[in-house]
Parts: sequence; structure tokens; C-alpha cells
Amino acid sequence: MRVYKAVDYNDLSRKAANIISAQIIMKPDAVLGMATGSSPIGTYKQLVEWYKKGDLDFSEIKTINLDEYMGIGPENEQSYHFYMRTNLFDHVNIKPENTFIPDGLEEDGEKECARYDEVINSCGGIDLQLLGIGGNGHIGFNEPGTSFGKTTHQVALSESTIEANSRFFSSIDEVPKYAYSMGIKNIMQAKNILLIASGINKAEALQKAFFGPITPAVPASILQLHNNVTIVADEDALSAAKW
Repeated sequence: MRVYKAVDYNDLSRKAANIISAQIIMKPDAVLGMATGSSPIGTYKQLVEWYKKGDLDFSEIKTINLDEYMGIGPENEQSYHFYMRTNLFDHVNIKPENTFIPDGLEEDGEKECARYDEVINSCGGIDLQLLGIGGNGHIGFNEPGTSFGKTTHQVALSESTIEANSRFFSSIDEVPKYAYSMGIKNIMQAKNILLIASGINKAEALQKAFFGPITPAVPASILQLHNNVTIVADEDALSAAKW
């Protein structure tokens, strides 16, 4: 495990983008696992900036997103399809057919989860998986108590996750209660993992994940068993433990 301390969010975003850029340059047809939420926005912005300068080429890159809300379509402004287009895809030369996100409108959960697992397998697995971490230790939408052996599955979001995500919606009542999420087994099969965290509200989660016991009660704790994890976090997020 490698830990890079960032001075602030902008520094964090630049450091994370450097790691992703290196993967793209070393393997132009890499498969990148993508995350959403507030944490990666600066990272994506930096990648777009470097692409526009001619430093990066996404033409052969494939992306596989961690998750998507159930019950909302790709044109909904709160969907992760829309998020990825707005923050990255529409600004670089990635081919739409090489971007993969769960179908939130598919009502047959078993069918969609099997399809998404096959997407991951058909791409040859994930070279670099970008992760954030929830305040309760979740990664993707794998909430506390989720089996470490799960692959893509339907998730009932916890109250704390719904409350945290309500900042993106007009009211908490509009936040979807269910999602499709890549499972912890999928995440752990990635060749490299890059976890980013910013702010004091992530400090306890990081401390429990990397200095506490490995337990489904803290889903991110399983990352202690992965042989190639990089953490990029600011001083506040790293403040609860001696790194």
C-alpha cells in the first residue's frame, strides 16, 4: 500500500490524475474502473485539461463504472451516465461504445447483474479501479454487511448513504433507494486500486478501513488484502491515523 498526502483537494486531484494518466500512457488500451460522487470531479477535470493539451489519448481506453441508481435513466441529470458524460466523456476522445455503466432502468436485477459481470469479464478485467470511500466505509455502493464474495448486485442503500447523496438532489425524498453496484469481488479483482479521500468526514472511515479489522461491517477494510492499493488523501482525511 502506498499513501500520498495531498495539501488540499486540488493537489489531491492532480496527484490522482497523474496516476491515472500514467496508466493510460503505459497501456493505451487500458480498462479503467470509474467512480462518481464529489471526490473524483477534480481528478476528471485535470484529465480533461491534459487531454486538451494533447498529453492524453482516450481513443482506445475502455471504462467500467462502479454503479448506477436504479429507476432513473441515462438522461436524468442525477444518473451516473449523465455525471460521466458531463465530467469526462463529452470532453475527451473516448468512444461511447467503450464506456460501460449499469442500466438503471433494467427491472430484472438478475439479468442486469449477470450482464454487467460479463461486461467486466469480456473486457479482460480492470487495470486500474478508482474508488472513493463513504463515511460508513462503503466502496461503490457496497454497504456495511455486504458479503466480500459478491459480484455485481442490487443494493438497498443505507440511510447514511441516502443522506450523504441528498446534496445532489432537490430533496432527500428524491434520492433513489436502490442501486446496481459492482461487488467487492469485482473490485478486488482489479489489478490496481486508487482510492481518493478528502475532508475530515472521511478520516474515521479511512482509519477503520486500513487500521482496523477486516470485516464486512467496514467494506473498504478488504482492501488491506489487495497487493496494489494507492491512497491519495488530504491531511484532514488522513488525520485519524498515523500513516
